[in-house]
Amino acid sequence: MSGTLFFDGACGMCTRSRDLLLRFNRTGDLHTEPLQRPGTAERLGIAPEHLLDSVRWLDSSGEVYSGAEAANAAVSAALGSRIPLLVYRIPGMRAAQNAIYRWVADHRYRFPGTTPYCESHPVGC
Repeated sequence: MSGTLFFDGACGMCTRSRDLLLRFNRTGDLHTEPLQRPGTAERLGIAPEHLLDSVRWLDSSGEVYSGAEAANAAVSAALGSRIPLLVYRIPGMRAAQNAIYRWVADHRYRFPGTTPYCESHPVGC
């Protein structure tokens, strides 16, 4: 499973999470782009006003996932194992992970992070 993880490039915690995930990218199948990159909403088929609502995953087949499912798909691609995505799809796990993801996403600017991607790569945002 290969694809691209779209993350909030203005968020230090999101950038730190992206950087950590890239360190585990054993397969080379994980790519990342900031949600702020021009044309992203159109590419993902998402209304621009909802673009920053959650992380997005665009897999090689063109399917788009969001939120906790997108994060699990990215981890699966990085590790070369579908196990994280399969665990997410276990009844009960989906609801729990979605709730935790939503809370973290709604409070992401309060968490410690690193220099946001868009500050260190302004041309790519």
